[in-house]
Amino acid sequence: MSQVNLWTSAEHALWYLAKADGIPHRTEGEAVLLEEVPQTVRRILDVGTGDGRLLGLLKCVKRSYPAGNRPNVECVAIDFSPTMLEKARIRFADDKNVTVIEHNFDEPLPDLGKFDAIVSSFAIHHVTDDRKRSLYAEIFELLEPGGIFCNLEHVASATPALHEKFREALGISDSPDDPSNKLLDVETQLSWFREIGLTDADCYWKWRELALLVGVKPV
Repeated sequence: MSQVNLWTSAEHALWYLAKADGIPHRTEGEAVLLEEVPQTVRRILDVGTGDGRLLGLLKCVKRSYPAGNRPNVECVAIDFSPTMLEKARIRFADDKNVTVIEHNFDEPLPDLGKFDAIVSSFAIHHVTDDRKRSLYAEIFELLEPGGIFCNLEHVASATPALHEKFREALGISDSPDDPSNKLLDVETQLSWFREIGLTDADCYWKWRELALLVGVKPV
């Protein structure tokens, strides 16, 4: 499988950020994710944080999300795109509770301690399927007992026709597929969740190729 990943390119990262707010139904998936992360969490890890959008919502930087009310939660944000890391550091420059770390999650996750919640938003589909599987296992090990993993993800459609309908809905049907995308179906990923030990593993929300996959580490 191709290892192409364009996210080290500033041009590609900025192109994505310019259209991120306009992705149809994205805010619906984010709202469900925010509802699932308990208000009582003490530490959150964001895998592939991008510009820090999701952590900002979880910490209630944007008050349009009432479920985000964790201003003092300790957060670790990892990404490998220089452009995204710069944006995240600017976003959280005045927040001593957020640590932004450069890390390519093609490589094993560093020892960052344990977390009550681990989240990811449209990031893990950029690694190969084998790496997805091993990354999920590493995430499981980093969770505290009772901790939750929420992956708001770009997943594979069931058929080529449905994939084209998704691209039409995003207004990108005239552009080639992004070679960084290595999409995988929901069912396979949830089976991996269960195999590594996550319970209550399910797809909590879905619109075409956007899906929220959630699992909890047993107590």
